[in-house]
Amino acid sequence: MPQPIRRAVVNGLSLVEDVAYVGLGVLLSTLALALLVNSFFTLTHSLWTRSLEGGIVGVLDQILLVLLIIELLYTVQVSFREHGLLAEPFLVVALIAVIRRVLVITAEIAKLPESSDNVFRHAMWELGVMTAMILVLVGSLIMLQKYGKRHARE
Repeated sequence: MPQPIRRAVVNGLSLVEDVAYVGLGVLLSTLALALLVNSFFTLTHSLWTRSLEGGIVGVLDQILLVLLIIELLYTVQVSFREHGLLAEPFLVVALIAVIRRVLVITAEIAKLPESSDNVFRHAMWELGVMTAMILVLVGSLIMLQKYGKRHARE
C-alpha cells in the first residue's frame, strides 16, 4: 500500500477513535450528573421523611456508582490524550467497583440473618472473594507504580 494511502487510513481511524472517545465522554458525563442529581434528591427526600435508614444503602450505592463513572471518564480522557490504553486507570475502576460491592454487601448484612443459611453463606463467600480481589488489585497498583517510577529514572 502506498505511503499516502496508509497515512490517510491511519488518520481516518484516528478520527473515528477520537469521535468515539468524545461520545463516550459526553455519555459518561451526562450519566454521572444525572446520578448525582438523583442521589441528591433521594438523600434529601430520605432526610425530609426521616427514613434515612431504609434509603442509605441505595444512596451510598449511587454515590459510589458516580465515583466509578467519574473514574471511567478519567480513563476515557487519558486514552483520548495518550491514544493508547494505560492499565492503572482500569485497575482503579475495578478497585472502586469491588469496594462498592463490598460496602453494599456489608450494609445489607443486617438483613441476611433473616434469610436462609444458604444466602448468608453465599454473601460471606462473596465478601471473601471480593476481599481477595481488593488485595490483588492494590498489589497490582503498587507494582505498576513502582515499575513506572523505576522506568522513569532510567
